Amino acid sequence: MVNVNTIPSVDLADFISGDASRKAAFVQQLGKAYEDVGFVAVKNHGIPDELIADLYKYVQQFFALPFETKHDYEKPELAGQRGYTSFGKEHAKGYDAPDLKEFFQFGQTVTDNDPIKAEYPDNIAVAEVPAFTPTFFDAYRSFERSGKYLLQAIALYLGLDEHYFDSKIHNGNSILRAIHYPPITQEPKSAIRAEQHEDINLITLLVGASADGLQILDKQDNWVPVTSLPEQIVVNVGDMLQRLTNNRLKSTTHRVVNPPREKWSTSRYSIPFFLHPKSNMDLTCLPSCVTAENPLQYEPITAGEYLDERLREIGLKK
Repeated sequence: MVNVNTIPSVDLADFISGDASRKAAFVQQLGKAYEDVGFVAVKNHGIPDELIADLYKYVQQFFALPFETKHDYEKPELAGQRGYTSFGKEHAKGYDAPDLKEFFQFGQTVTDNDPIKAEYPDNIAVAEVPAFTPTFFDAYRSFERSGKYLLQAIALYLGLDEHYFDSKIHNGNSILRAIHYPPITQEPKSAIRAEQHEDINLITLLVGASADGLQILDKQDNWVPVTSLPEQIVVNVGDMLQRLTNNRLKSTTHRVVNPPREKWSTSRYSIPFFLHPKSNMDLTCLPSCVTAENPLQYEPITAGEYLDERLREIGLKK
């Protein structure tokens, strides 16, 4: 087993400090980590502790509601992109067995008259937990801000303008997902709560889950447990960024494994923020990432086309 400390840790305060040398060091640390591992732990990430605590509190209240009540918030025509998705609906790409989870998704709220608003369904407010929706809105904005800084650092590492991603993610199609892995009540068919997969988006920001279970696959094909410290979030590269950089930055394979038997009676909650660009972003590989040693790996595609393709592969879209 590889030590969990192999996941590099970076301090976002260095990037926004105003100190050019600290900023440059952060850019190199982050970029190198994403080339080598694909995951980093980020401290001073700018998402307030009390907001994270509230988020978990209201998420637990929602998932504790009767199934009939939760089911009212499930809208199949939205392909899981807003509201509730019941247990066993989603599976990893290439796997038929459903993941052992239910989840709720909250998306972009356009407030500046951008015509892109027409592309996004409205968010679904939860009447039974009045603080749920405003807390999700605040958390969404907070994750968006932190993610923007991280993408600015990635842009600099790739030799692009620092603000290369800014307009592409403004009013982007990002998703804040609350996941509940219920207690295991019978001998499971698999030791896996969520089968191995890579994320679809640019980067994923994950605040500490309520229980262990997340593992990443390292370059030696070892599964490494990932547990972020209370003051850190874990941020990984998704397939869109891997595609844009022609595999220079790694989209890391990860999974969620079942707890030891003595913890079967416990739920696991997890709240990832999947940072997506607007659907019209061109994911054609950056010319600087295509070399004789690393020839072109992917056909041109937009972010919207790619997302659509992947949602079909994981069973959320027919």
